[in-house]
Amino acid sequence: MEPHPIRLVVTDDLQRTRITVFFRLLLAIPHFIWLALWGIVSIFAYIVAWFAALATKRVPAGLHEFLARYTRYAVHVFAYAALAADPFPPFGGREGPYSVDVAIAPPVDQSRLTIFFRIILAIPALIISNIMNSLIEWVAILGWFVCLFTGKMPEGMRNLLVFAIRFDTQTRAYCSLLTPRYPSFNIGLVE
Repeated sequence: MEPHPIRLVVTDDLQRTRITVFFRLLLAIPHFIWLALWGIVSIFAYIVAWFAALATKRVPAGLHEFLARYTRYAVHVFAYAALAADPFPPFGGREGPYSVDVAIAPPVDQSRLTIFFRIILAIPALIISNIMNSLIEWVAILGWFVCLFTGKMPEGMRNLLVFAIRFDTQTRAYCSLLTPRYPSFNIGLVE
């Protein structure tokens, strides 16, 4: 089977710095603010991308790149806040050496019918993604205590966080027309 066009790349070593773990949510505040501001602009980009994709059967390259960078940045921030990654994420959403990164395929032709009904088609994935986000919160809380006392994130907990983040990322990418492929439950990680 062909790999999903939205894949998480994990190079994390599971080590956590206790002091940054203790203050993780405070340290993430600037990223949350920037993510929210960028998210407002992304809503307008989604609308423009939707109309453009309806007309041309594909999201224009510039819009695709903008939405991909926003999606990538969101992954970096969520992975950092949930303790799936340790280093402070860079601002900007560039593909690169972050310990939990996302690889996003270039734009491809999509069916106009599925573009038109994308949000309706995504409802089941959005419901599951919402449940997964609750899972991320609970695992992150438990992981906070574990990392604070051991200085290390257990691999199983990190993989569960990455699995939930990956599904959420694929759902966001599907909704924002970055891919015509529905989110997948395949558990393979690219390391």
